[in-house]
Amino acid sequence: MIANTKNNAMLITGESGAGKTENTKKVITYLAMVATGSGKKSEKKVSLEDQIVATNPILESYGNAKTARNDNSSRFGKFIRIHFTSSGKLAGCDIVAYLLEKSRITEQQEVERSYHIFYQLLQEYGKTICPEGLAEKCHCSTDIYDYIYVSQGKTKVDSIDDNEELEYTEDAFKVLGFEEQEKYDCYMLTAAVMTCGGIEFKTKGRDDQAECEQIGPDTYPGKVAALAGVDAFAMIKAFCKPRIKVGTEWVIKGQTCEQATNAVGGIARAIYDRVFKWLIEKCNDTLIDATLKKSNFCAVLDIAGFEIFEYNGFEQISINFVNEKLQQFFNHHMFVVEQEEYVKEGIDWEMVDFGMDLAAAIIMFEKPMGIWAILEEESLFPKATDKSFEEKLKASLGKLPV
Repeated sequence: MIANTKNNAMLITGESGAGKTENTKKVITYLAMVATGSGKKSEKKVSLEDQIVATNPILESYGNAKTARNDNSSRFGKFIRIHFTSSGKLAGCDIVAYLLEKSRITEQQEVERSYHIFYQLLQEYGKTICPEGLAEKCHCSTDIYDYIYVSQGKTKVDSIDDNEELEYTEDAFKVLGFEEQEKYDCYMLTAAVMTCGGIEFKTKGRDDQAECEQIGPDTYPGKVAALAGVDAFAMIKAFCKPRIKVGTEWVIKGQTCEQATNAVGGIARAIYDRVFKWLIEKCNDTLIDATLKKSNFCAVLDIAGFEIFEYNGFEQISINFVNEKLQQFFNHHMFVVEQEEYVKEGIDWEMVDFGMDLAAAIIMFEKPMGIWAILEEESLFPKATDKSFEEKLKASLGKLPV
């Protein structure tokens, strides 16, 4: 990197549970140590490594969950850039995250669990975090089964001590310099997300209009509103009778119970996603040394693992697609291009095919009027349904050999 003044990147891929995240931690530690290995020890460089390590408990609490194959699976991808000065001195680090699996926030399969942070909030250690106790501050009960969003699958994982993990998360917030209020806001918004699952709507008479009768401070809607810092009545009105813009005018649209319940789920997922992105921004603020000029970087790409479930959601299909694209990219550069070089140099070499088996599947996703294009088109249609999406897929792709 120093000789050629070119940035370098490392791709870490593999199926779920293969050890990608652990490998990433080792690579980052190694790069930080190499950069600090020039005779005298610099405090700043060592502390940067410590701060990178401190981001792990927070990112793992908010971005990792138990899946069918792995008790601590990263359900998001991260691109970590370690910046150096022109002389090879460590200048900082930043993290880019993408593809957080939002569907897991509101539903899980039988053998799976939602994100670890939800289960940490109810632990005993929370009583030492603030005077009234963390669960009390977050208006939470001690029974995880009161929260339907996070109790559809497993609620306990043998290999993970949630109480101990909450301690690590709390310590990491302190190391990274979070303000007390920022930390509590984070916990409270997380509690609001899982409390959203208790909001229920009913219809009155023959009308399909959704209504929510109980919105007192001790009800689920009341708790969600208090945690999010909004008025409960206004929040429920927005779910049941949202205002939409038609041309230049605003009109009130009536919602059925199903539509209102879906809206609550959508808001819960969006809140959690924004909290996660904000956490990464805060972590990045502490990992950059503004006094040093950044010249080049070494990057590590650690993406979510390849898995095939009984039921594969949109996010998992996207993850598998990205994994396969990267695998084909790796094969092409490591084997195909290398073999072409042998032939150019006149080496007696018999070309070997290194697995383009799934190229047809990739083309099916990417081609014009492929799966991605049809899905985007259907998402823009206001009256599109799962059925209309399925029919378009069959009409466009039904005759393909894959």
